[in-house]
Amino acid sequence: MKTQTRTADSLFMAEVIRAESTALSAIAHALKTDAKTAAQWTAALDIFEGCTGHVVVSGLGKSGLIGAKVSATLASLGQPSHFIHPVEAVHGDLGRLREGDCALLLSYSGETAEIIDLALHLKADGIARVAIVGKPTTALAKLCDATVAVGDIVEACPLNLAPTASTTAMLAAGDALALALARRRDFREDDFHRHHPGGMLGAGLRQITDVLRFRVEHNLSIVSDHLSVRSALAAAGEGRRAGALILIDREGRLSGIFTDADLRRAINTSGPEILDAAISKCMTRHPTCLTSDSLVRDAVRLVQEKRLDEIPVVDSDGRPLGLVDIQDLIAMRVVEA
Repeated sequence: MKTQTRTADSLFMAEVIRAESTALSAIAHALKTDAKTAAQWTAALDIFEGCTGHVVVSGLGKSGLIGAKVSATLASLGQPSHFIHPVEAVHGDLGRLREGDCALLLSYSGETAEIIDLALHLKADGIARVAIVGKPTTALAKLCDATVAVGDIVEACPLNLAPTASTTAMLAAGDALALALARRRDFREDDFHRHHPGGMLGAGLRQITDVLRFRVEHNLSIVSDHLSVRSALAAAGEGRRAGALILIDREGRLSGIFTDADLRRAINTSGPEILDAAISKCMTRHPTCLTSDSLVRDAVRLVQEKRLDEIPVVDSDGRPLGLVDIQDLIAMRVVEA
């Protein structure tokens, strides 16, 4: 009986997701094929692009929660934005708006009294208004300068009551507008990093040279590749802490890497006499490396895709700058141990 119940649950949840996906597919299709729909969305985007202040977002209930997320997305992509509650707005928070601001108002029904009241005040104050609604014929749509209509949506709720597919549609519409605005303004990775200096996103967008623990001429020796294994180990010094030797050719360019694991394998395979062999015969030639322009996320990708524990970092001429150790990435919490 429990198995049957779980199967029924899985099928039901799959149907919920399918219903929401259907709503999004319909919106995307209309944007691609209907010129009037595309023009309405573009008009909303034009208002945001011309905004010299904040995009002030408002909505009530579930729409308000979606609006808060859209506001956060706009801000993270370089457009100053904040959320105001529609009731609080008409009780003093209208003072948060300034010349140059515009408003984004969310109400799927387009008939929410508190949002309509707010739209009336914003219109009287000359604030440009964009609506995200279900239908373009609603009261809210008529009070706004541009309307993004997501269509007549059947909710994923079997009773067609709980806001589900409609809120997903409004969220997707907000994301589409925010990302299109960032695209128009040529918002780049560097810009994104300035708005996300913390957390996983911020760490991944840092320059790899900013986080190197092992640096050439500081605590990482570089060794000539014409030495023997024994001589190379001696040249690296007793204080060596990195788990690999960085080998260079006679021009000072990276030619190979020799890890602690390589040493163990060589001794296990050939015995102690391998110590007197040329290290060039034991090293990994032309190892995968990063450059001074690489980001932390590039190191993470190499660790995940190629299972590398140590990755050399070189300058534009191929000369070693340092070494990325997987333990450093683990300490940064950008890869798991």
